[in-house]
Amino acid sequence: MSSTMIDENRLEELAVELAKGVKTEKDLADPLGQLMKMTIQKALDAEMENHLGYEKHSPAGRNKKNSRNGYSSKTIKGDSGELEIEVPRDREAEFEPQLVKKGQRRLLGFDEKIIALYAKGQTTRDIADTLHEMYGVEVSHTLISQVTDSVLEEVENWQNRPLDSVYPIVYLDCIVIKVHQDKRVIKKAVYLALGVNTEGFKELLGLWISENEGAKFWMGVLTELQTRGVKDVFIFSVDGLTGFPEAINAVYPKSKIQLCIVHMVRNSLKYVSYKDRKELAGDLKQIYSSVTLNDAEKELSRFEEKWDSRYASISKIWRRNWDNLITIFDYPDEIRKIIYTTNAIESLNSVIRKAIKNRRIFPNDKSAFKVIYLAVQQASKKWTMPLREWKPAMNRFQIEYGERFIDE
Repeated sequence: MSSTMIDENRLEELAVELAKGVKTEKDLADPLGQLMKMTIQKALDAEMENHLGYEKHSPAGRNKKNSRNGYSSKTIKGDSGELEIEVPRDREAEFEPQLVKKGQRRLLGFDEKIIALYAKGQTTRDIADTLHEMYGVEVSHTLISQVTDSVLEEVENWQNRPLDSVYPIVYLDCIVIKVHQDKRVIKKAVYLALGVNTEGFKELLGLWISENEGAKFWMGVLTELQTRGVKDVFIFSVDGLTGFPEAINAVYPKSKIQLCIVHMVRNSLKYVSYKDRKELAGDLKQIYSSVTLNDAEKELSRFEEKWDSRYASISKIWRRNWDNLITIFDYPDEIRKIIYTTNAIESLNSVIRKAIKNRRIFPNDKSAFKVIYLAVQQASKKWTMPLREWKPAMNRFQIEYGERFIDE
C-alpha cells in the first residue's frame, strides 16, 4: 500500500472520529481547535529540533552549548477560537519560531477574516460580534482598526500606481457619504474614475474624497491621472455637473464628452407629474434612440412642441447640454451601447453603497477610504471579461483614432 493511501486512510479515520457528536458548527470548533493546537505544538517542537540540530533526549545534545529550556505559554487567536499553546525555549534565547512568531497573537488567515468582513460593510462592532459568535474569540475594536489600517499602505500604493497611456473610455462619477469632522457631521463626495483599457477590461483608476463635488476638484483629479501616465482618453462619460466639460477640456482637449443619458432623463423627470412620466419618458427615448443626429434633432423639436407648454424647462436643459449629449451619434451601435450610459460605474456604485449602508456616518475620511477601497477590490475580482461588443468597438476606435494610439 502506498504512503499516500496510508495518509488518506489515517485522515479518513481522523475525520470519522472528529465527526462523532458533531451536529452544529460550534460542536465542530472544539475538536478542530484541539487538532490545530496539537499540530502547532508539533510544528514548533520540530522547529526547535531543527534549530538545535538534535532530537529531544538524544545523546547528540550532550555537552552542547545550547539546549532546550522548557516552554512559555501563549494565547493565539484563530478560526478555531483562542488556543493556548506552549512555545519551546532555548537557554541561549536564540530560537525564533516561524510558524507563530514572537509577538504574534493571531494565526495566518485571521487578519484576512477581519478584512473580508470589513469589506462586506460590517462595522468594527459587527465584526467583533461575528468573530465571537463564530469562534468564541474576544476581539477588541482597537485590534480590528489596527488590522484594517494595514490596508492603508496598500491603498496608497494602489492610488499612486502608474496607469496606461491610453484609455478609450473613462467614466467619471461620485457618491455622497457622511463623515464626522470638527465635531460636526458633514457630507463629502467620493470621486470615482473608472477606465476601460484597450483590451476592453474595466479598471478603477482612483478614488478621491472631498467635501463637495465640483468641476475644480475634478480638474485636479484629471491632472493627477495625467501625471500618472494617462496621455489620452477618447471619450469621457459623465453626469451633468456644471463645468464638467470645461474641466475635461482643460486637461484633455482632444477628448469627446458624452453626458449620461440616464442622468439626463432622471433629472428631467423631476419636473414631471406622476401621470405624465411614462409618456414623457417615452418621448425622450425617441430623441436619444434615434438612428441619426438629424433624426434626434427632429425628435427634440417634436418634444418641445408637445411638452413645452407644461414643462418648458426640460427642453431647455437638453438644448443647453446638446453638444455633449450627441457624441453617441458619431458612432455605430457597438460603441453607443458602451457610452450610452454610465452603467459600468453605476454598478460599481451599487457595490460601494451596499458596503457603506451599515455605516451611516464614518468617523473620518480614512475609515471611509478603507471600506470603499476594499469593496472595490472585491468587485474587481469579477472583472474577468472584456465589455460586450468590445472588438467591433475597438476596430472603430482604431480607424478613428489610429494616430492617437501610443506604443508602450
